[in-house]
Amino acid sequence: MKSSIKAAVAVVGIVSLGALAACSSGDSGATDKSPSPTAAATLSGPVTISVAIDKGLSKDAKDQFDARVAAFEKANPLITVKSQEYTWTATTFTADLAGGTLPDVFTVPFTDGRGLIAQNQVANISGLVSQLPYAKNFNENIAAEGQASDGSQWAVPIAAYGQGLHYNRTLFTQAGLDPDKPPTTWDEVRTDAKQIADTTGQAGLAMMTKDNTGGWIFTTMVNAFGGRVEATDGGKTTATIATDQAKQVAQYIHDMRWEDNSMGANFLYDWNGINQDFAAGKIGMYVSGGGNLPNLITQNNMDMKDYGLTVLPLQGDDAGVLGGGTLAAVSAKADEQAQVASVKWIDFYYVQPLVDKDAAVASAQQSVANKQPVGAPQLPIFDQATYNQQQEWIKPYINVPLDQMKGYTDNVFKQPLVPEPGVATQDVYSKLDPVVQSILTKKDADIGKLLSDAQTQAQRAIDSAS
Repeated sequence: MKSSIKAAVAVVGIVSLGALAACSSGDSGATDKSPSPTAAATLSGPVTISVAIDKGLSKDAKDQFDARVAAFEKANPLITVKSQEYTWTATTFTADLAGGTLPDVFTVPFTDGRGLIAQNQVANISGLVSQLPYAKNFNENIAAEGQASDGSQWAVPIAAYGQGLHYNRTLFTQAGLDPDKPPTTWDEVRTDAKQIADTTGQAGLAMMTKDNTGGWIFTTMVNAFGGRVEATDGGKTTATIATDQAKQVAQYIHDMRWEDNSMGANFLYDWNGINQDFAAGKIGMYVSGGGNLPNLITQNNMDMKDYGLTVLPLQGDDAGVLGGGTLAAVSAKADEQAQVASVKWIDFYYVQPLVDKDAAVASAQQSVANKQPVGAPQLPIFDQATYNQQQEWIKPYINVPLDQMKGYTDNVFKQPLVPEPGVATQDVYSKLDPVVQSILTKKDADIGKLLSDAQTQAQRAIDSAS
């Protein structure tokens, strides 16, 4: 059944998505079931917590973060906050978790939430979360991504996204294209990409291919062509990678690479790398989460006049846009006092600016003062009315070019939203990375065999996880 983002953000699954383990101990990512502080738990004395901060932030972005920390510590004099650089990456997260090197508060994609909870690898903060005034107001589909099987809320949803097509308006202009009329079909994407490559010498369309991001984007395109990479029936999940839609996507990528020569020369992009080259004006278009502009600005110094965003083209009877989101979690190694402090930080830093006027305005004012972006489009984690109200609160401070993102903001809420694969998500993506890499680097790549082999490998991963 198709779902609408406007009706319900039914998502399962990448954002952007960070010492000192100040109040924790232990030697393994997995623990016995962590005790859940009662709803009445309070701080009994001073406590220090480590919290995630994105790697590679500009000085202005770090200043903004420090200002938020200072405001939090002023409001919570018993809590000292230490920042720790952390960016979730599929290939390193498991080792960081097992090695006990994560901060007390860290973020993970929706795809990781239920597995971490089932293995008791995050703290059970459900008692504390239940006392937050908005605890019962989350979109139920979003809240479920941070819940245990009994419905208790172990992780807090803080962001949701739908994939978008990011494009460089300057390259569009240089190529003789109208940046106010981005492509609306995949045929137009291909035509525009070739024109950009032929005219400017830059990649018309680039793709992520490694650290599971290749599988993520390939799955996104399969969804947009009307296919899926997993199907669940009667409780059994089956890999459905070798489908007509996946073959169409693979052939589309192949033809852009080998017939049009419009995909540049770097075929080993990860999320950070493609953001960097896009911000540097080396890429005309790429697919990623629709809320990516703040990362492009704070980590890659993107010039906002160059930036454009529109929705993904959809084709096929069951086409939809892949959606996902981010959870804030607390380390299973954090003791009760650290958990209490950590939930206070999650509430203050991530959620209050979305639900409270004073917090929203204060955060926006601080961001403007530190030359940080305000007002980049996101999908609501509560409901559309709450999101619209928050946008109204911060309207005087919005400093991003919303008119350059109208292709996205005017249309994304009308698009059917498709959740990420629900079983062995990252493993399935990892099996698709080599498919994309092979297509981009081998002109005679056997698409049918690549997809068939990936399906077999993905099924093994699904069976192991089930």
